[in-house]
Amino acid sequence: MLTAFLFPGQGSQKVSMGYDLYKHTDIGKKYFDLANDIMACDIKNIVFNGPDDKLKETKFTQPAIYIVSVIIGKILIDRGLVPAMVAGHSLGEYSACTISGSFSFENGLSLVKLRAENMQIAGKTNPGTMAAIIGMSFEDIQNICTTTSRENCLVVPANHNSPNQIVISGHKSAVEEAMKQARDSGARLVKELNVSGAFHSSLMHGAKDALSEALDKTEINYANIPVYSNVSATATSESDEIRLNLKNQIDSPVLWSSIIMNMKNDNASKMIEVGPGKVLQGLTRKIDQNLQSMGMENLEQINEFDYV
Repeated sequence: MLTAFLFPGQGSQKVSMGYDLYKHTDIGKKYFDLANDIMACDIKNIVFNGPDDKLKETKFTQPAIYIVSVIIGKILIDRGLVPAMVAGHSLGEYSACTISGSFSFENGLSLVKLRAENMQIAGKTNPGTMAAIIGMSFEDIQNICTTTSRENCLVVPANHNSPNQIVISGHKSAVEEAMKQARDSGARLVKELNVSGAFHSSLMHGAKDALSEALDKTEINYANIPVYSNVSATATSESDEIRLNLKNQIDSPVLWSSIIMNMKNDNASKMIEVGPGKVLQGLTRKIDQNLQSMGMENLEQINEFDYV
């Protein structure tokens, strides 16, 4: 029975997350203090005290989740829980790469900071939105997106979260039309998401350019633990592949459902969500109920885990 670490993405944040790690672990204090220097702002105060609206800003949300997730992952490994494979949903792929040894906490946070800032800028330069659709097949949603999209007004499948849940992304009018068509076609739930841009679509090209330049200058090592890529759903440890995957990830769909199934096919049976929230635990159960799914988001859970 192999264990996989899964790292959450944007949307799993909550005010006060990681405070127990900062107060009661050496690595928690070290990494939060380092984060304040790298972020050039008091990210500790934003994470621990909010307000919630400020923490929800993309430029703060992504670094905050990365910091907490990496701290928890490092503590688990230090205590003897070493995963056989790792993956992260969107932003979470950077946490996965750090835990795999692909790059340092400091370099990872610098990349996440740049990614978040430029995604927020791209969201203002090329305004868009996202919506979740539950209860329709990928093929039907793809057809709706294809028929709805037109020149300079597109909508695409962005997150393949589970066989029954797809998130679409694009220009607001195109997303709204696709939502209407999905409802008319019998979708069980259609809901616009509270996001600051059309993530994982071509509207993020500006952010991709800035991030690609930074990735080319960042030292990326051979991964000690295989990383399952958002863009291919397959595992790699090669530094050049990891760099390319992270470049392409920002404007490509997240193939999460395929990642989980590929991990299962590679003999993973215990999936541990490492970081705030329970989103990935819920998706794992929807993808395959036979997989063991659990979460680690605070010091109490870390201390109670049976490491034998």
